[in-house]
Amino acid sequence: MSRSKSPAAQRFLAHLRRARELHSEVIAEGGLGPQHEVLSRWQSQRLASTYTDLASQRRYEKAIDFFLTDLYGTEDFTQRDADLERIYPIIVRALSENALESLALAVELHALTRELDSELVQALQRKQIDITRHPDALDQAIYAQAYRDCDNRDLRLRQIELIQETGEMLDEVVGHPLIFFTVRLVRAPAHAAGLGELQKFIERGLGAFKQMKGATHFLQTIHNREMFILKEILSGGPLSDWSADAFND
Repeated sequence: MSRSKSPAAQRFLAHLRRARELHSEVIAEGGLGPQHEVLSRWQSQRLASTYTDLASQRRYEKAIDFFLTDLYGTEDFTQRDADLERIYPIIVRALSENALESLALAVELHALTRELDSELVQALQRKQIDITRHPDALDQAIYAQAYRDCDNRDLRLRQIELIQETGEMLDEVVGHPLIFFTVRLVRAPAHAAGLGELQKFIERGLGAFKQMKGATHFLQTIHNREMFILKEILSGGPLSDWSADAFND
């Protein structure tokens, strides 16, 4: 079987194209709107609060930063995704099936997160809540109500599963020294070809998981807390404190 026809390579390409479609939709609507940016900042702050205990430990600090910045971040990843699609033929020849799978999962997580954010913004707009003019109006209760209004439980479960799957695959990939050798070998050519952002993204992800020396506790903690928050939101009942301190009581 040609490497480009392998299951991981096909999923990787499909998610890259989905990310491009989402970006095209955003451009057609006038670019990443201010409400998306406010929502992304709010969610990033929530996640940072939920995982301050992990971020404070040297073993996990880079991994938390990778998830908050590179997968859930407020930055525009259009160039990175375009770079990935541009060198797709090279990637599928150079990387192992597991490495390709980890990239496919990361791109899927990013694309799904953007899609879910758009649905949340639309839910807020239907309620005539303008978080651009009044960012302080977005609080835990309003966020939870908009979340329920989207009625996309299965996609939210998939988002949590993707965090787990991406992390498990990266944890497996970093156990192979040849991966790091290959990534370092192409660092200079990647920057010379204008692929610096993509190169840094890959290096940050691999470096974060290598530093952990085992991601089981890290990934289980994220899975348990995100599932708790999801169930609490969907229950429609009173909301608890989602900070790391509350989970450690």
